[in-house]
Parts: sequence; structure tokens; C-alpha cells
Amino acid sequence: MTDTAQTASEHWWLASLGRTLIWARLRVLEAGTAEVLDSDGRTQPFESEDSARAALLDAEFVAFDGLDEADALERGFSLGEVSSPQGKDDESLRARMIQTLGANA
Repeated sequence: MTDTAQTASEHWWLASLGRTLIWARLRVLEAGTAEVLDSDGRTQPFESEDSARAALLDAEFVAFDGLDEADALERGFSLGEVSSPQGKDDESLRARMIQTLGANA
């Protein structure tokens, strides 16, 4: 994201592979465009929030804030054992975008 772009909203998405969670951050910018920070630490621009969401869904990601406990358990984890990555900037998030979970939920 450029220094002049302002974030209107931010949403976390995840995909699961066994006991590994792969995170993606969707930012919607005030201009109406969107960007996704992927698990490799790359920021991918999109023309709209809808196109960014479609790309995430195509890659089998789900919105973290849309999961309930049953959905989480189907994916192999409990909501109580995970939270979205935290960091002071995108570089510090990069190492946290792939999370390996412990014992089964």
C-alpha cells in the first residue's frame, strides 16, 4: 500500500491445510480499491473489494470473522486456539502468515 492510500477496513481470511493455517489480510481502501497481503508477504492490488474477495474464495480462503466454532472444527481447529496475525507492519506480519497448530482440537 502506498503511504497516501487510506485504509477504510481490514479483514482477515484463512485457508487450512491439515494443522496449518494460511492467513491473508484484505484491506479495502477509501478509494474503493483493495489489496491482499498474502502468506508470502506480497501485497496484491485489486480494482475492488468484490474482486479481492472473489480471488480469496477461488483460492479456498474463508473470512475469519465469518467462521463459527462448528466451521472451525471442520477445518481442524478451535476458534479459541487461533487469532489473526499481529505485527507493527507488513514485514513483521510476514513470518506470522503461516501458522502451524498443535494437538487436534
